[in-house]
Amino acid sequence: MATKPTEPVTILSLQKLSLGTAEPQVKEPKTFTVEDAVETIGFGRFHIALFLIMGSTGVFWLAGSLLIIGLASVIIPTIGWRWLIRVASIPGIILIVAFKFIPESARFNVSTGNTQAALATLECIAKMNRSVMPEGKLGEPVLEKRGRFADLLDAKYLQTTLQIWVIWLGISFAYYGVILASAELLERDLVCGSKSDSEVVVTGGDSGESQSPCYCHMFAPSDYRTMIISTIGEIALNPLNILGINFLGRRLSLSITMGCTALFFLLLNICTSSAGLIGFLFMLRALVAANFNTIYIYTAEVYPTTMRALGMGTSGSLCRIGAMVAPFISQVLMSASILGALCLFSSVCVVCAISAFTLPIETKGRALQQIK
Repeated sequence: MATKPTEPVTILSLQKLSLGTAEPQVKEPKTFTVEDAVETIGFGRFHIALFLIMGSTGVFWLAGSLLIIGLASVIIPTIGWRWLIRVASIPGIILIVAFKFIPESARFNVSTGNTQAALATLECIAKMNRSVMPEGKLGEPVLEKRGRFADLLDAKYLQTTLQIWVIWLGISFAYYGVILASAELLERDLVCGSKSDSEVVVTGGDSGESQSPCYCHMFAPSDYRTMIISTIGEIALNPLNILGINFLGRRLSLSITMGCTALFFLLLNICTSSAGLIGFLFMLRALVAANFNTIYIYTAEVYPTTMRALGMGTSGSLCRIGAMVAPFISQVLMSASILGALCLFSSVCVVCAISAFTLPIETKGRALQQIK
């Protein structure tokens, strides 16, 4: 019986044999990012609580301004300004307690390499929302480079940074200046041809103190109405502001609103009717709010991701300096010279308008920069 000839074993036959048998593949463990976890967990009770807590801190700022004016009209004439401060501090105390229930940002923890803390935050959110976490292990690359203060002063961003700081300081100076100046102007009753129905209350009972700058002038109901109407102006230009920054660009839009702010500061010195004074204050509040909106958007867009938070933080610090200086001008200097104080506010706004117009980068239609 004939037997089948056997094929000799060669290197070629061994290669064919190795190709024919697939090597077992090692499965890589599943991983997910923070974005994947957020999408999987979905919207729930945690997001509602976060919205209520964080939203109440700036419930669009306008509501708080209107509320404090309304409370002042009721509390100050009856039980005094000290009780107004006590009542006004209650929401802040509640928020301080509420902040204890807000976990640290998972993205921040991941960016700093603290993956375990980020995972704990995501698991807490999933538990509150009665949802589940995605399968696998949380893994996201740690940022190799984070923003430094020196990056803001790099040659590429030096001019932009310095001009942004000037604008933030000037806008804050003008914003808080017009708020404080409103009270001073109403107290001095610049309405032509009429006397204020406010009463002058002398502290301490000595009539000689009425000649001192340290006296208390009680607002009339009409003064509180003027404050409320002018405060509503902060949302009046929002639609035009949105159109302006999208069609004219951030720089031109900001320079126009800053220039108009300077003009209306000077118009406050005009002897006018009650309706005219209300109109000027209304427009000023609308313009200074528009200035804030525009510079906030521009600052967030002009810096890359690695520097964005640092740029916003340093700008906010300059903003606080402007807020601290404003009372010395709108109350101290204005008590000596109304024209001098208003001209100073107007001059600062002109400087900011020029700085906005000459900013080296226009962010309209520009994609957000991820790296420097």
